Amino acid sequence: MPIDSELLIDWFDSCARDLPWRRPECTAWGVLVSEIMLQQTPVARVEPIWHEWLVRWPVPSALAAASQGEVLRAWGKLGYPRRALRLHAAATAIATEHGDVVPSDVDTLLSLPGIGAYTARAVAAFAYGKRAPVVDTNVRRVVARAVHGAGDAGPPSNTRDMADVEVLLPRDEARAARFSAALMELGAVVCTARSPRCADCPVYDDCAWQKAGRPAYQGPAKATQKYAGTDRHVRGALLDVLRGTPEPVWKASLDVVWPDTGQRDRCLDSLLVDGLVEQTADGRFALPGEHR
Repeated sequence: MPIDSELLIDWFDSCARDLPWRRPECTAWGVLVSEIMLQQTPVARVEPIWHEWLVRWPVPSALAAASQGEVLRAWGKLGYPRRALRLHAAATAIATEHGDVVPSDVDTLLSLPGIGAYTARAVAAFAYGKRAPVVDTNVRRVVARAVHGAGDAGPPSNTRDMADVEVLLPRDEARAARFSAALMELGAVVCTARSPRCADCPVYDDCAWQKAGRPAYQGPAKATQKYAGTDRHVRGALLDVLRGTPEPVWKASLDVVWPDTGQRDRCLDSLLVDGLVEQTADGRFALPGEHR
C-alpha cells in the first residue's frame, strides 16, 4: 500500500517541528552540519551546538581554517567525535575544490570525505529540493509499518531500503523533497519505535500495519546500545580531559579517569589511531593540530 503523499505533506506543513535547519534562510552548509550532528544524537542536544557552530563557522572555509583540536573542543559532548573530524575534512574539500559552496548533486556529495549515502541524499533533498530517497531508522520503520504491515523494519539493506522509498516519492522534485522530510518527521514524532501515536497519524486509514491488526515485530532482535563502562564511555572520558585543558597533558592525567588499565590504554591507543588525539615530541597527549 503506497503512502498518500498529499496527506503526508499536508500534515507536515501544519505539524512539523520548527527546526532551524528547516527554515528557508538556512544555507546548504547549515543543512550539512545539522545532518552530521544529528546522526545518532537527539535534536535537543544538537540544536544549541549547531547554532554555536554556524555563528563561529558560517561557511565551510571558516571551519576548514580551524585546527582539528578546535573543532573537537567545539563538538563538546555530542558523542561519536570522529564525525567532527569528518565534517572538518568535508569542509576543507568544499572550500578548496567547490568554491566554498556545498555541492547539490548526490554523486558529488558522495565524493566528499566522510559523506555517505544517507548524508549525501539528505543534503540534496533538504538543502536543494532534489528528488532523492533519504533513508534513516525512522523512515525504515514508517515504510515497514505503513507499506509492508510489519511491526518494525528488519536488518538494514541499502539497496532494498532505497528502492522501497524511491517508489513512494512524488515525481515532482520539490514535492519529493518535502515528502522525504515529512516521512522522516512522521517516524520521529508519531510512528515511534516504542509508543507510536497512531491516533495522530495522517496515513492511519491506509496503514498496512493497522489493517493487519498491528502485529508485533517478529524479526531478529535488535542490539541494544549501552554506554556506561564501554570503550566509547572511556574514550569520551579521555577526550574530556584534553578538551578541558589548553596544554598537552602527561599520561598520568589520563590514567586517573578510568581504573581498568588495559581498557584505558586500549582506548587511548584507539584515539591515537583515529586521529582524535596526538602525542607531542616530549611524550604528552593533546587534541590534534594544536601542539606539534
